[in-house]
Amino acid sequence: MNGLQAYQRVNNQTSTVDADPHRLIQLLYNGAIERINMAKARMQASDHAGKGQLIGKAIDIIGGLRSFLDFEKGGDLAPRLEALYDYMERTLLEASAKNDVAKLDEVLSLLRSIKEGWDGIREEAVGQQAAG
Repeated sequence: MNGLQAYQRVNNQTSTVDADPHRLIQLLYNGAIERINMAKARMQASDHAGKGQLIGKAIDIIGGLRSFLDFEKGGDLAPRLEALYDYMERTLLEASAKNDVAKLDEVLSLLRSIKEGWDGIREEAVGQQAAG
């Protein structure tokens, strides 16, 4: 599943047609963070089915983020992010299996850090797209 499909499955109320690639990735980060927070609430409420569905959606979104990695232009950052996304997916599976809120918090912290960096390059990224 590519990133666009992952996002459309998660939040089809927002028009991805109008979103530039940088904004689409921001929306994917937001969607993953939101689903993990919701999964935490379901985990704490002992709603195992709901927790599993939400963690599954978060994993799908992270897979979508992975599909956007550009290994030609990304230098050493792309393989490092790919490894980090893989780690997050495995950690989410473990969190789900063990009902481990701390593992969810760990992935949330990683996603927020990456998103903060991504948000910080918005003007540069949009400027390059306009010039390209």
